[in-house]
Amino acid sequence: MVESRKTSETDIRLDLNVRGTGVYQFDTEIPFFEHMLSHISKHGLIDMDLKLRGDIGIDCHHSVEDTAILMGQMIHTQLGDKKGIFRYGHFTLPMDEVLTTVAVDLGGRFYFKYSGPPMDGKFGIYDAELSLEFLQKFALNAKMNLHVVVHYGENRHHIHESIFKGLGKALRQAIAIDPSAKDQIPSTKGMLE
Repeated sequence: MVESRKTSETDIRLDLNVRGTGVYQFDTEIPFFEHMLSHISKHGLIDMDLKLRGDIGIDCHHSVEDTAILMGQMIHTQLGDKKGIFRYGHFTLPMDEVLTTVAVDLGGRFYFKYSGPPMDGKFGIYDAELSLEFLQKFALNAKMNLHVVVHYGENRHHIHESIFKGLGKALRQAIAIDPSAKDQIPSTKGMLE
């Protein structure tokens, strides 16, 4: 599925498949952002081909935010009525001195909560705080609950990697088809928005 988003601040083309094999290709001019997205793809088995141009002469905010919006919308669309999916997923990921838990609910309602050390500093041209912006806008547009807890950790790179790897793993669980309920909507309401 290929979608585009073009504003006065960004021009994005994204080919995304939630039932993929974890292959990815990026052309964003933001190396650290590509590194983080590769973890969602690889660990979530979500194929991505992203071309992004944005106003990075100002900063990377609009580029990261608009990519999150488009990714979230595409995942929500591809899941359709969500028949047969597990809906929930969670993963606790150790990465050297860091331990992070990511939990998701694809139930159609937005909520985002982060608990952990402050996201500050830079990775090249990427402001560390943009990871929280990405996660919030991604969850909002995917219509999902997303809870991220960094239990402990020191290395900033490891903390970020653990979050994005954990998100990939949690999404993989939630998106997967439950063979025991493949024809059922995973809700007592009989529908998910």
